[in-house]
Amino acid sequence: MQNPTMRYFLYARKSTDEADKQVLSIEAQLAELREYAQKENLPIVREFVECKTAKEPGREVFNEMMEQMERGAAYGIVAWHPDRLARNSVDGGRIIYLVDTAKILELKFPTFWFDPTPQGKFMLSIAFGQSKYYVDNLSENVKRGLRQKLRNGIWPSRAPMGYLNDEKNHTIYVDADRAPLIKKAFELYGSGEYSIREIREFLKNAGLVGRNQKKALSIANCHYMLRNPIYYGVIRFYGELHEGKHEAIIPKALFDKCQELFKNKSKPKKRGFKPYVYRGVFHCESCGGFITTETQKGHNYLRCTKKKGPCAEPFLREEQMDLQVREILKGVSLPPALAANALENIKAEELKAAQAGEAAAQNLRDKLVVLTDQLGQLLDLVLQGTITQPEYVTKKAQLVNGKKEIENKLAAFAREGRNRLEPLKRFYALCENAGKSAVSGSPSENLQIMRKIGSNFFLGGQKIKLKFNFPSEQVRELRQAAGFGKPGFETSEIWRPLRDSNP
Repeated sequence: MQNPTMRYFLYARKSTDEADKQVLSIEAQLAELREYAQKENLPIVREFVECKTAKEPGREVFNEMMEQMERGAAYGIVAWHPDRLARNSVDGGRIIYLVDTAKILELKFPTFWFDPTPQGKFMLSIAFGQSKYYVDNLSENVKRGLRQKLRNGIWPSRAPMGYLNDEKNHTIYVDADRAPLIKKAFELYGSGEYSIREIREFLKNAGLVGRNQKKALSIANCHYMLRNPIYYGVIRFYGELHEGKHEAIIPKALFDKCQELFKNKSKPKKRGFKPYVYRGVFHCESCGGFITTETQKGHNYLRCTKKKGPCAEPFLREEQMDLQVREILKGVSLPPALAANALENIKAEELKAAQAGEAAAQNLRDKLVVLTDQLGQLLDLVLQGTITQPEYVTKKAQLVNGKKEIENKLAAFAREGRNRLEPLKRFYALCENAGKSAVSGSPSENLQIMRKIGSNFFLGGQKIKLKFNFPSEQVRELRQAAGFGKPGFETSEIWRPLRDSNP
């Protein structure tokens, strides 16, 4: 006889969210399950109805029912078949686990026997596995059918806008109402005189709306439509193109023309002003506004834009600006002989560092071998019963952490050993190039180098003001201290601190 304190949930599910499919499935399940519960004297405390596939976990109604079961609101579930409860391994495993933990005491099915015994749970897991196999196999069959349709040149799903589905022949044909509007949209855009927004307005005024929409197409819809190859007879499915057998709405030449317009409009537009070298580089020292360039009587002049108010800063001819930039580059340059000597010193430093690094790395590798041996010995001690399990766990954690620290240090040696002196190499090369460019470089090349050696560029009193970066500022100071142009300048020991200041 049925336990009078036993409470049951009734669960009914259909596999689709679409209202026009399997509606009778829910009604039939509810009718059959209510009749079955009354016949078996199963007290139903709540009914759960869901219209969602069980192929993947995440069903809201099902999860709510499981949470109620875990809280003890009911001890059994009435459903038509195990495949109504789960078609995936996560939900199936959850149900079996609740049976194991006695949160679910009974599962009642008109079409399937279940008893909370090892044999019953085994049979239930087989039923869930069969349900999962069914949906997996069904998915593969659907995919195989889609691939075959594509090989045959047949559009495999619901017809895109401009076409209609031929239910009898399982293909698509041209929509006589919408196709002319779509063709006109391609022609307008292909002329190059209309934007996407204007195309959208044309389609809106013509009354074209999506099949499932109550409002006009969006700009994104129009963009997608004008880039869809379906309209010239080619099927694009998951990024792959297939030859289609349906009737084309536009010629391919018109489609290609539209795509070329898309490509050109995505490129940055060129500015309308002349490409002055120094425009937008400097700020006015007096008011902080930008320094611009303009041409007067065949010469380029730099001046304050005066957008922040009246400004009395005088004009500066571009030729004078070029001379000042060259002098700045000379001020941070190194003679070729001195740069070569510095690079030789760096090579010697690299050799010393490599030797010292290898010695340190070998020392770490030796320590790593010792720790590995100690781990092996530690395991022998615990197996022999010399130390307790808690002592083993503590000591092992210390050794493992020690090994990890050494491994990290070795990795750091490998990373830093090769690149430690690279910034200094690049700096000496920059100083040498600055001297060469000051003599023979173009204004744009010189400006590019000046941006590497400094920042915060201002123009005031017809003079360039900037903040030199380290170590460019030191180079200027050391040039002055060494006495540029004096005998012995290129080998002076005063340059040695530059090398050591940024190892």
